[in-house]
Amino acid sequence: MIRYQLLEHEYLVHSQMPLSIAIEQSFNHTQPNHYGANLASKRSMQAGGFIGDTEQGGSCNVNELYLNPHCNGTHTETIRHICDSSHPLSLSVAELSLAPLIPCVLISINPELASKTTDSYTPEFAEQDHIISRAALSQALDSYSNEQLQAVAIRTLPNQPTKCQQHYNAQQQPAFFSREAILYLNERGVEHLLVDLPSLDRLHDDGLLTCHHLFWQVTEGAHQASQLSLVHKTVTELIYVPEQIDDGFYLLTLQTPAFNNDAAPSRPVLFGTQIINT
Repeated sequence: MIRYQLLEHEYLVHSQMPLSIAIEQSFNHTQPNHYGANLASKRSMQAGGFIGDTEQGGSCNVNELYLNPHCNGTHTETIRHICDSSHPLSLSVAELSLAPLIPCVLISINPELASKTTDSYTPEFAEQDHIISRAALSQALDSYSNEQLQAVAIRTLPNQPTKCQQHYNAQQQPAFFSREAILYLNERGVEHLLVDLPSLDRLHDDGLLTCHHLFWQVTEGAHQASQLSLVHKTVTELIYVPEQIDDGFYLLTLQTPAFNNDAAPSRPVLFGTQIINT
């Protein structure tokens, strides 16, 4: 175990008990999907007389992998997801500078019918849209300090294991965030947002990505960051939080490969904490 200091509190970190909240990336098998993207797949490399498959007589296994980070499983996005790649403030995943341990609060929220709230969205809500609202976030996070909310992981209810292989489409519109919900997270200083949804935004939103723009503070409709944009923030989508992991305060390790891309498959891992002084 290790000790971690946050403001006046010292925590014992259960570093020997990592809690992965990533969906295992299966290739050529069941996996989550949205926007009708091709499924992640693999095939054995073949070059000349070499075949990368020991079951076919090869000396070792060498697979070529094909995937869409945004649509095939747990992934982390940077501001480049909505900004021109050539812009100097448009960071790639490889350019992220992530702390090894990030204070993180895990909460569970039951999305509510948008029409029953006072929240808004662009474009306007459809009749059956369900959202994560500002009020729900405020209620769940009110007891935590801003310093504990450097990252927030959200488990939506009900929490069926079928999320790990769900295919999302317009006929099964998943929950998404309201404008006010994202602005609340910005007010609390959230740097890293992790959700078990395929997107912060409505799947069919006229291409506006309203909540992505709000979270990174990029002018709506624009594809260039400004000096006011929050360029170091990340969004991680399609996580899965098993039932046995309780809501509460954790430390997060956000593991990402050095991809020069707007998104990459990722493995967020939580470590439980125990306060040892008050």
